[in-house]
Amino acid sequence: MINSHTGSKRQRLPVFPRRLLGIGVVFFAFLVFLHPFAQIQAAEPMPAGYTIPVVDISTDTNRQVIVDRESGQYLGHPTTVLLEDGKTILIVYPKGHGRGAIVLKRSTDGGLTWSERLPVPENWATSLETPTIHRVVDAQGKKRLIVWSGLYPARLSVSEDDGKTWAPLTLAGDWGGIVVMGSVERLRGQPGHYLALFHDDGRFFTKSPNVAKPPVMTLYQTESHDGGLTWDRPCSLFSSGEVHLCEPGLIRSPDGKQLAVLLRENLRRRNSHAIFSNDEGRTWTTPRELPAALTGDRHVGKYAPDGRLFISFRDTTRVSPTKGDWVGWVGMYDDIVAGHEGQCRVRIMHNTKAADCAYPGVEVLPDGTFVATTYGHWTQGEPPYIVSVRFTLTELDAKLKSGVPSP
Repeated sequence: MINSHTGSKRQRLPVFPRRLLGIGVVFFAFLVFLHPFAQIQAAEPMPAGYTIPVVDISTDTNRQVIVDRESGQYLGHPTTVLLEDGKTILIVYPKGHGRGAIVLKRSTDGGLTWSERLPVPENWATSLETPTIHRVVDAQGKKRLIVWSGLYPARLSVSEDDGKTWAPLTLAGDWGGIVVMGSVERLRGQPGHYLALFHDDGRFFTKSPNVAKPPVMTLYQTESHDGGLTWDRPCSLFSSGEVHLCEPGLIRSPDGKQLAVLLRENLRRRNSHAIFSNDEGRTWTTPRELPAALTGDRHVGKYAPDGRLFISFRDTTRVSPTKGDWVGWVGMYDDIVAGHEGQCRVRIMHNTKAADCAYPGVEVLPDGTFVATTYGHWTQGEPPYIVSVRFTLTELDAKLKSGVPSP
């Protein structure tokens, strides 16, 4: 288990077994010191490809809505948030590749149409990283929106009127990281208490870079106790130079009792991985490899009304007919837990340049319509722009049943 908290009381064992246990712990710690990634690397690698079918909706232009496009300008890496009215969606993204002035837009009709670029604080133009937007609620029920901007130092902007006005970006602490915060999750039974996850490779966690040789990727966790206004100094959950696990995408189980985090493997030696917590992030399981069907970058998942999951990501599967494209996965939460491939994959849009696409936002409207929004090189030879794609899982089922040709 990966421990993120310490200090809890445990039942004491009798003296003789405690001594044996102590010897065992020391021996195990010695082995881990010699090879701290043995538990991951001991398992045989999962297959590099998958066997489930692929549903292709990339040519269904009637599903596609252009959110923003600017001649000669790279627009990328958006995230979205759906407000409680079930139809208002806000989106933030940078003018540039992972950095640049933050753009804000709003849709009031579930993503069918989008506003012009909205006024934002002046210092949003100084953003160094991919912005992310999240809904948070404090213990008194006060709703806020927060926008994160990462690298060093991590900064935070707050709105208390559903995004009409914003405070400038301010320091979250003397730390930073990459894609801060990819995941923010409200903790059960703890009003105003949130958990957030991100990663870093030693370049941005502190003011002065501290990059190991060979490089080591670290997964971090931080928490807020006041509805997202302030955040604890992050603690390390997992570090490795053998597998670079990053871009955590958090999904809560249908019964609410378990947290699952899907992780990109940035060295491209193995499939994506997952960790799980049954105690609201106090401890986490050792990372384990996922099937190739769930392998990709920047996983974002939401539940359909029938209980199935749709997870959007960039396809970086080692063997895949849609490699480099914006894809999705349909299956059950239990498929993730059991290591099953799931029902099917979905090619959402074809990306025309390498794998530069798909840091997605995924929202589900009250009628079960998924609104998935991201960037990509959708037109050959032109800079990437932001597109939203709409579908239901029932529509995907029908295509799957009719035998729509795969990519």
